[in-house]
Amino acid sequence: MCNLDVYVQINPSHMLLTEATHVRSLHTSGCGQQQAAVAVESESETFSVFRAQENDPACLSEKHLGQYYTLPSAHVRTLFPHGLPWRYQQQVKTFNEACMMVRSPALEVIACLKKTDTSKPAVRYLFYGLKGSGKTMSLCHAVHFCYTQGWLVLHIPDAHIWVKNCKELLPSSYNTSRFDQPLQATEWLRNFKVTNEHFLSKIKTKQRYVWTKRESTEEGSALGELVDQGITRVKSSSDVVGAVMKELRLQSGQPESNFRLAVAVDGVNALWGRSTIKKEDKSAVDPEELTLVYNLRKLMKNDWTGGAIITTLSQTGSLYTSKSAHLPHELLGEKGFDNMDPFIPVSVPNYSEKEFESCYLYYMDRHWLQHPQSHTEEGKKELVFLSNRNPSMLERICGSL
Repeated sequence: MCNLDVYVQINPSHMLLTEATHVRSLHTSGCGQQQAAVAVESESETFSVFRAQENDPACLSEKHLGQYYTLPSAHVRTLFPHGLPWRYQQQVKTFNEACMMVRSPALEVIACLKKTDTSKPAVRYLFYGLKGSGKTMSLCHAVHFCYTQGWLVLHIPDAHIWVKNCKELLPSSYNTSRFDQPLQATEWLRNFKVTNEHFLSKIKTKQRYVWTKRESTEEGSALGELVDQGITRVKSSSDVVGAVMKELRLQSGQPESNFRLAVAVDGVNALWGRSTIKKEDKSAVDPEELTLVYNLRKLMKNDWTGGAIITTLSQTGSLYTSKSAHLPHELLGEKGFDNMDPFIPVSVPNYSEKEFESCYLYYMDRHWLQHPQSHTEEGKKELVFLSNRNPSMLERICGSL
């Protein structure tokens, strides 16, 4: 809520209290939606200071820093059928809610997205930081904003999956120098369809695509027909992904188009790294030889308008690089850096003191911390020491308490 006067006592260590109360009538508006809360003197309303009183990502601002906002379950199902980190998915099931902390890196990118000039080439944003600092969650926060604002979302949750652990690799039927990954392509198309169902009947193809001697997608067909072709005919799924990306790249920002395109790639450095996929002669497949990677690289170029490219760097799947590497030039390499340049780098640090305190209170509220010692001031200091306020490390440590 806006203009909410909260009277909270702060203890000597300047830490947040878990709850505060207000006992007066409030009449507020939340970004176009009128909200009213009436409290009676004798019945005070209680709320948590670590929870934002606003859940619309477009309305979140610096005054909400360190607080958690709640994602509607419907958004989680449609926007993130495959895009959330596995451990966060388990946390959502355990806590019976999907909450994200409002942090500066995501707010910085969202502020830029609000001012996006759709007539100009797409701006590239790059989240970087130490392992476990929250880059993926910052990306998801920005993607959630785009989704609520009616953008078409093209999300690649983990680009490294496309360059390793390939269950089925086939020679491309379109270009003999490339390789298709039909299973991964089909899975991505299914998830893309779930997220953008309402766009698929409105967007029409600009070209004719021939798949076999008997099968083709005619010019002017609904984009949904193109997607269904890849889902039902697995052999052509990799080429269909390329066709979908091509259509969106060509149509985004055009006068007749009525959509803005958000391209979100987690672990974008995989596109210019090394692959663990082997050919029949046991030699390594170059990422550029993979149909999926080849087409995604085209989408990373900012030679199209009407949207934005939001990416992260990932150490987890970055093959053959130092575990301590986290800066753009270290993980992208010379080739990747040259291809992504120019981009806006957005640093994602470990939790600040306020963010750590908010996370600690949230875990307490969800009864995630069961060990009696973790409820003490000394126990909290030990968590700070052990985790160094790294979000991922803190979550793992608290998981065993």
